[in-house]
Amino acid sequence: MQAVLSLLLPCILAQVWLVPSSTPGPYSQEAQEALETLTTPRAQTNISEAMRAPEEEEKMVEGEEEDAPWLTAKGQKLSRETSNLGFSLLRKISMRHDGNVVFSPLGLSWAMAALTLGSRRQSRPQLERGLRLQALNQTLSSVNQTLSSVNQTRPAHLPALFKQLRERLFPSPELGLAQGSLAFIHEDFDVKETFLNFSKRYFDTKCVTINFRNASQAKGLMNHYINKETQGKLPKLFDEINPDTKLILVDYILLKGKWLTPFDPVHTEMDTFYLDKYKAVKVPMMYRAGKFASTFDKNFRCHVLKLPYRGNATMLVVLVERIGDHLALEDYLTADLVDTWLRNMKIRKMEVFFPKFKLDQKYKMHELLKQMGIRRLFSRWADLSDLSVTERNLKVAKVLQRAMIEVDEEGTEAVAGTLSEITAYSMPPIIKVDRPFHFIIYEETSRILLFLGRVLNPTLP
Repeated sequence: MQAVLSLLLPCILAQVWLVPSSTPGPYSQEAQEALETLTTPRAQTNISEAMRAPEEEEKMVEGEEEDAPWLTAKGQKLSRETSNLGFSLLRKISMRHDGNVVFSPLGLSWAMAALTLGSRRQSRPQLERGLRLQALNQTLSSVNQTLSSVNQTRPAHLPALFKQLRERLFPSPELGLAQGSLAFIHEDFDVKETFLNFSKRYFDTKCVTINFRNASQAKGLMNHYINKETQGKLPKLFDEINPDTKLILVDYILLKGKWLTPFDPVHTEMDTFYLDKYKAVKVPMMYRAGKFASTFDKNFRCHVLKLPYRGNATMLVVLVERIGDHLALEDYLTADLVDTWLRNMKIRKMEVFFPKFKLDQKYKMHELLKQMGIRRLFSRWADLSDLSVTERNLKVAKVLQRAMIEVDEEGTEAVAGTLSEITAYSMPPIIKVDRPFHFIIYEETSRILLFLGRVLNPTLP
């Protein structure tokens, strides 16, 4: 199907697992069976509308920009910090993983921001600090104190900002950008009405009741449900389920981007891609001649090429001159450096050779988040008392993210350094992406980082 459609699809799905902190429990590997016996839709129409304070807070946080000039500043802050979070994660992934990489910084921030609705005391500020969003939340809180004066335990400033971002980005028909949020809730887990209410309000979360004690059947049902929600893009997401699980939060982002100017398949030919100084592989290499925006960074000796999509998104391709220097570049990637590249872009006639590739990666983000200082949520000291009415011994067991991207002729389908000296005139008339490179996919208006990755071997996932 994908080969026929010739689309590029980045697809990310982040999962947050909640289990009792005192009972980790084994993981089941049983076969899937009897899916239809496991679930009943959680009635969303019955979610309480009693709490009206968030509506007043939303009006303040989500007001028109002309009435609230600080909205522009907070949007830029969210974009910048999400980008820097992504670059930090890329460096940490590189320390554990020496192959291809693709993930969504926005998808991770989205899933973890939803957890701020259920966390309290030290757990929430530690989460916000780890996501680099604490200062932003404090700024928003100083603008409007309506909600905190009504209910000190549940400030929703960050979720309101993410809601605003969701309404601006999704749906994007021309770009083909879509997002969804799911909550699989154990059948006897007593979730607070306020948590369900806010999850629906800010993240448009769909809730499904499930029996996690039958782990194999729960796994089959959730795979079936997510496959349906993502229109077949993620047919088998879950490999194992802890029978002690109480809640699994799932957030996904789908991007069906088409190049503003497609590559012509007639010109695609097998060519050499150099893995390092000694190894090479043959890959389908696309070709297009035309006008491209590009720049050259003399400090890092890298070419930066802009490949725009229809709609309002762009892929930046970052290609170092010398094979092997791509890893060194990762140490210096920041939002400021990317902004410098974009400011110095010039349009000129060029010939571009770009390889087709398809990546599928899955990461245990909780291990990386712990390295970034977010530890309490994953320990027995986690405070998730804004999430459950009765359960106190709760912790987050896992945060997983799976991301896929396929790049071909038509487009993309997917589920603080020293400023560089920049010139737009060192870019060669011909640029051939025939060695390891990085790619950055972002939305133009918000500059929000959607997907980030590197391709070391385009023949591998």
